[in-house]
Amino acid sequence: AEFICSDVYDLKQHLDKKFDIVFTSYGTIGWLPDLDKWADIISYFLKPGGMFFIAEFHPFLWMFNEEYSKLQYSYFNDEAIIEPVKKTYTDGDTEINLLSYGWNHPFSEIFTALMKQNLQITEFKEYPYSYYNCFSKAVQNKAGWWEIEGMEGKFPLMYSLKVIKKL
Repeated sequence: AEFICSDVYDLKQHLDKKFDIVFTSYGTIGWLPDLDKWADIISYFLKPGGMFFIAEFHPFLWMFNEEYSKLQYSYFNDEAIIEPVKKTYTDGDTEINLLSYGWNHPFSEIFTALMKQNLQITEFKEYPYSYYNCFSKAVQNKAGWWEIEGMEGKFPLMYSLKVIKKL
């Protein structure tokens, strides 16, 4: 395996390969302000006929406040969401005092960015649970997935998207 440490937007300067599969995992695009640049990187590194797959947290989820008691942010938010952070998700015991900058990207922005790069959406799924206990008020259901207590099954927490680069 080869690991490259780079800003994703600068990856073209650090990698000279094309791939059959490009994968983006949970908790990634919320850190990116420009999805057109992101989709360009995906298309650039994906071979014609290749597949891009993303599994990610649902943009609806990021509209809520920390306690999931009210909608705090717009689904169509085009500004950075700036929040104080006291703990890191990588080490729960370490206290920090930083500002977190994130972006909530609606599906229209995600889909359009990908389609503008000659990428065809072939599958889109939404899931009413999370694979991971990373939210306040999360409770585990009988199947082992995580949902927001009091709102179980009422809105999506994750989605997946399969995309093929046209020949």
